[in-house]
Amino acid sequence: MSKYDFIVQELEGLKEQGLYNIIRTIESPVGAWTVVDGRRVLNMCSNNYLGFANDPRLKQAAIKAVEEYGVGPAAVRSIAGTMSLHRELERKLAEFKGTEDAVSFQSGFCANLATIPALVGKEGVIFTDELNHASIIDGCRLTKAQRVIYPHRDVDALAKALEEHKDAPKKLIVTDGVFSMDGDLAPLPGIVEAAERYDALVMVDDAHGEGVLGSHGRGIVDHFGLHGRVDIEVGTLSKAFGVVGGYVAGKREIVEYLRQRGRPFLFSSATTPADVAACIAAVDVLMETDEPVRKLWDNARYFKAKMAELGFDTGQSETPITPVMLGEAKTAWEFSKRLFEEDIFAQAIAYPTVPKGKARIRVMISAVHTKDDLDFAIDKFAKVGRALGVI
Repeated sequence: MSKYDFIVQELEGLKEQGLYNIIRTIESPVGAWTVVDGRRVLNMCSNNYLGFANDPRLKQAAIKAVEEYGVGPAAVRSIAGTMSLHRELERKLAEFKGTEDAVSFQSGFCANLATIPALVGKEGVIFTDELNHASIIDGCRLTKAQRVIYPHRDVDALAKALEEHKDAPKKLIVTDGVFSMDGDLAPLPGIVEAAERYDALVMVDDAHGEGVLGSHGRGIVDHFGLHGRVDIEVGTLSKAFGVVGGYVAGKREIVEYLRQRGRPFLFSSATTPADVAACIAAVDVLMETDEPVRKLWDNARYFKAKMAELGFDTGQSETPITPVMLGEAKTAWEFSKRLFEEDIFAQAIAYPTVPKGKARIRVMISAVHTKDDLDFAIDKFAKVGRALGVI
């Protein structure tokens, strides 16, 4: 018997349940049409909301940064890894988000892992939505704080929990801004009102709100007009911004504290000059124009309406995220496989990313999709949906 037998058995079990993740390989720039596993396909599943992943302005900024700064800082931020580019990005992010300050990290995941444990210790209580992203869950697990998981978007339940823990010396409410699998919004105004009654910090992970919601894509805080009332905004630079990295924007003292105590900032190497420069270019574009954001929403409304006409269940999304609900994992993976054969790249999402019985194809609309692209996708979804008896 091999010491690896249990791993082999686990993998076989995933395959039998239809939960084995098929990882495809991208062989070209990420755009509306992308080469995947040697096949040119319409990309309907990346987070490239605004088409920035292959934007010439971002590419030129990255090339110029490599020529001026090299390929990497070769150090953590707190020792010798902070370049002038990092400082410029943080200044521009704070301006874009309308906050006092911002600090950048290697990813949005790292930003959550840095922030939650730094702010709340064993004497504190964290109040977290039951459908929060895995990075929030893992950030909570890294603390010794008590965790209260409240029902999804249930402000009344949150307020009740806050009342029960009103004497806790530290209270942190943390929520996704846009819930990435269903595309629904956090009830942020109600959350903020409850937090203010009980003197709790509010932290929003706006990974899928940036570039999508608010003026020029400034995010969910701007969308609801809550500037100055949300303490911590966590963001990613790998979705609408099209690059890689994460950040925290908010009150100056909170941001500075994370520079002193955020472990990914202190112990993991800084992001590369090329990445940082491309992110700066993305912020510059959004500050200049909202055209990509408007195109994104036009595309999303068109696609959703056509899918509804066909009879697909697209859930309760309030954003361009369009979940095509299919139920069982095996159905979702078969649907995805047949779509790929029809030149549509749209991956299945199943447990543990979503609950069992709620597998889906999560369609991610982009500003670089044309109407012809969307019509092509709609026709192929209809063909596969009818063949599998989904519609």
